[in-house]
Amino acid sequence: CDIESTRGGHGCSVMASWDLSVTVEDLGPDAPPVTLSVTSDLHVGGVILKLVEKTQINRDWSDHGLWWDQKQRWLLRTPWSLEKYGIHADARLVFMPQHKALRVGLPSGKTLRLQASFSTPVFQTVMAICRMINIRHPEELSLLRPVEEKKKKKDKDLEEELHDLTGVPLSSVSRPCLYNGMPAHFADSANMEVIYKMLSVTQPPPAPEAIAKQYRPASVVDKAHINGRWLDSSRCLLQQGIQENDRLWLRFKYYTLYDIEPKYDVVRLTQLYEQARWAVLLEDIDCTEEEMMLFGALQYHINKAAQSEPQVLSTSTAMDDLESALQSLEVKMEGEGSSASELLVRLSELIKAFIHFRPKKLTLKGYKQYWFKFQDTSISYFKSKEESIGEPIQHINLKGCEVAPDVNMAAQKFLIRLLIPAPEGMNELYLRCENEQQYAQWMAGCRLASKGKSLADSSFQSEIQSIRSFLAMQKTNSGSHGNAAAGDESINTHSLVSPRYHKKYKAKQLTPRILDAYQNVAQLSLTDAIMRFLQIWQALPDFGLSYEILTFRFKGSRKDEVLGIAPNRLIRIDLGVGDVVKTWRYNNMKQWNVNWDIRQVAIEFEGNVNIAFSCVTADCKIVHEFIGGYIFMSTRSREKSDTLNEELFHKLTGGHEAL
Repeated sequence: CDIESTRGGHGCSVMASWDLSVTVEDLGPDAPPVTLSVTSDLHVGGVILKLVEKTQINRDWSDHGLWWDQKQRWLLRTPWSLEKYGIHADARLVFMPQHKALRVGLPSGKTLRLQASFSTPVFQTVMAICRMINIRHPEELSLLRPVEEKKKKKDKDLEEELHDLTGVPLSSVSRPCLYNGMPAHFADSANMEVIYKMLSVTQPPPAPEAIAKQYRPASVVDKAHINGRWLDSSRCLLQQGIQENDRLWLRFKYYTLYDIEPKYDVVRLTQLYEQARWAVLLEDIDCTEEEMMLFGALQYHINKAAQSEPQVLSTSTAMDDLESALQSLEVKMEGEGSSASELLVRLSELIKAFIHFRPKKLTLKGYKQYWFKFQDTSISYFKSKEESIGEPIQHINLKGCEVAPDVNMAAQKFLIRLLIPAPEGMNELYLRCENEQQYAQWMAGCRLASKGKSLADSSFQSEIQSIRSFLAMQKTNSGSHGNAAAGDESINTHSLVSPRYHKKYKAKQLTPRILDAYQNVAQLSLTDAIMRFLQIWQALPDFGLSYEILTFRFKGSRKDEVLGIAPNRLIRIDLGVGDVVKTWRYNNMKQWNVNWDIRQVAIEFEGNVNIAFSCVTADCKIVHEFIGGYIFMSTRSREKSDTLNEELFHKLTGGHEAL
């Protein structure tokens, strides 16, 4: 090494200079590293200056940074010295742009090529992508490694269609300036307008062959493996092995869909609909045959409406969220003048209720009939009507519970599924109603009670009407589809339903059933049809569940089971038979910790309930991030809907590896 001396006011200090090798990406893959003579007190900014001077390339270097290959980290703090970073002569450094091209697959199946940050946490990278394509609330989305499609030999030569946005500058503004309803950069040229239309207009129903090519999870285990592909939000793309021009999927990860306004959320709603549609078509979420026909009818209607409504979603009335969409579809019904007290008397009639607190997912054994009473926000049940004067078998407070429908109109099955908060988790309870009218009243009562409202609340009547409106959509109109079928012989029903129905029914058998359901939705506007599709998707029992295979540890035992992660609870599922073993709500959670050394998650709930598990199909960071992410989503408020507390997100999801 050379010796450099520096004379100061109090004498001489001598510091050894040494050679540092830096690969400059812009010089090409075959170029040798550039060797610099440096001292340990030289700051990173000084190293970059020496590099630029030595390369003698005249260009804008402002986006470039140094990447430390061995440590897998960026050296972005330019005032820090090499000594402070711990860099010695054996360090392999690369000088490269921080923003590079990335192929991003959208829920609609289309692929964008855009400039993405490879140096910031993925959370910030997703925010920048969402700003570029005008999706609000980017915290609900993330990036994951794609699942490969089944490709035949003749398909391998087909080039992927890319929509190029690499020329769009990245903005730090939370909401981009709009011009004619679209971000200004999409109004620059006719080609860019075409790309924005692709983002904001629903795609035509896919060909049955395209559905068959897609990867379909055959079991909960398969779904768990897909969830192991989510990228870590706390680390940058380069730290996770993502290279320039790699392909990633952009998907909605957290199913707490917040503050949806069709007027501003054209792209967000369209892509959310596409993700929901593919979840149904690929059987990523279970639904009944009746619901599948309704989903098919809505897809058919949405496709027709999208072709005839050029303004897309922009002129429809804004709705605060999907809950308000339910309210907006109320219909006037007979008997509107009935008072709440009269309805309360009606609700006191005998209801057949099948009850048990650990129901098996696929069996209905052990259910008994009881006499039920509804009072304020609670229900009580008795062995018989005569015994209802005395003490009930059990008194159940429904405030804070979850209410889900389980209805099959053709089979006249009207079940209400209740998840009741309990210290040790959540108890599950089923009520079976005798008819549609009884179901609508009890369902409305349970929904209000879960929000802490009694049957005397002014919204009780409209809630009943909304439920009956929803049921009416699932009714068949025998004989009414004849004329429609004659004019719609070209309808490809196998594009509207999942592959299991391709095998079960011929197209000509599906056509009348889908057109039957279509009669009930044909009057909906495009926006209302999309909102209705999403509302029915949200009402499915397994909506919002993300699965992971875990090794649970209870009292010394070890057993692989499935953990279902929902927006408001964790569900433990027996891997062998698919039964729900236990449910825990986040609002009963006192704390959770991760032992990063042994990769184990420990959670403490109220009532001295403790669980611990390690992950089999994914890094425990993914589970930790799901839990922390959902807790973060619950902290959002309308007053601060445009400001995102990024620091809190990383605090809840980052763990010890957070930047």
